Amino acid sequence: MRSLLLLLLLWCVACTSESVDPAPLPPCYERQPMSADDLCGLLPDACPQLSGLPAMSDAITVVPDAANMPSGVTSQASHNNLDVVWHRGRLFFAFRTAPSHFADDEVVMYVVSTTDQQTWTLETRIALGKDLREPRFLTLGDKLFLYLARLGEVTLTFKPEAMMVSEQQAGCMWTEAVDIEPTGEAGFIPWRAREIDGVGYLIGYVGGENIYDMASDGIRVHWLRTTDGRSFEPVVPGQSVVLSGGVSETDWAFLDDGGVVAVTRNEAGDDDGFGSKICRAPADALGDWTCAPDRKKYDSPVLFRHGGDVYLIGRRQVANDGYFDLERDDLPFEDRGVEYQTTYWSTPKRCALWRVEPDTLSVEWLLDLPSNGDTCFASVLPLSSQHYLVYNYTSPLNPPDLAWNDGQWGSTYIYRLTLMLP
Repeated sequence: MRSLLLLLLLWCVACTSESVDPAPLPPCYERQPMSADDLCGLLPDACPQLSGLPAMSDAITVVPDAANMPSGVTSQASHNNLDVVWHRGRLFFAFRTAPSHFADDEVVMYVVSTTDQQTWTLETRIALGKDLREPRFLTLGDKLFLYLARLGEVTLTFKPEAMMVSEQQAGCMWTEAVDIEPTGEAGFIPWRAREIDGVGYLIGYVGGENIYDMASDGIRVHWLRTTDGRSFEPVVPGQSVVLSGGVSETDWAFLDDGGVVAVTRNEAGDDDGFGSKICRAPADALGDWTCAPDRKKYDSPVLFRHGGDVYLIGRRQVANDGYFDLERDDLPFEDRGVEYQTTYWSTPKRCALWRVEPDTLSVEWLLDLPSNGDTCFASVLPLSSQHYLVYNYTSPLNPPDLAWNDGQWGSTYIYRLTLMLP
């Protein structure tokens, strides 16, 4: 029975596969450097004035949208893993579409671009007969890279195979996606990539196949940097791994003092329990992460700075006062993990905006984004000193309030909205 329950729970993470059916060559559009302050003027309805901050605009569906998506983009029932980035005057949008949330040999990863979020150009299409997940853009000067994870195609399994990379060349053709091993280990899953002061940062993890085996010592989070998009080295010299144990998806932000704060998903569990960990490292010891356990699980975390604050968008459990760890210490470790997963899977979720407190290593809920059922894999793009463009996915918002599992077998779509922060 335990093995059956574990098999049924293998649906839940994001990670996946390879590339390339040859895509039509897009036009060599003019590339223009663009500052973040220019974006509000370029993107219609992107920067509304809102009251009662923090606040958000209405959500607008991006996919599926047969009227505005280019020919060559074919939506399936599920749209979930995604990323957006602004590069040389265009907004690039990558997304996964498949028969369901789960692994399948019909998974396709599309990259499209726009200048106004109205008219889109097909950049590339990646379909390998494998599961493809975790698309992550990295812009370095004139170069634009797309990283993604390739996984096995068998439904209800989570089997990382390789991280892959494709690069846009001269504003036109994308290279074929090929395997790349930033840590020298197979099965690396890229979680977040960003450029800061001309340096590319990538955080991800190895050992994702251990998450649903409750192997609390089998997952390692690597924090890396790159200047060319293809060769990587540890951010902390000589120390690639910053966390190990039950943690997987991790995002981070630099603080004003040069230190770092991070939120990580602790689904597999370890000596700190299950849920999440909120971590911090000082500027003079960036490899020394001190973490506080949190019984809530902020799936698919993305962190961003606004003024002196650190914000998080991540999944919110609606039932059980929001907790993933139900404190069933009377059960053996593995049985606890199975019970927590089963309960989590069968209850409703939201995608929420939170504020992270680096001093207390705690998280405060602020508001829910439009969300229901299967939801929350957000990407955030700054637009102005107060506005942030958010792309996210969800099950249909009309009733009923779906359990997460029910949503994962049904249709999902990707929308955009604007957050306005005080």
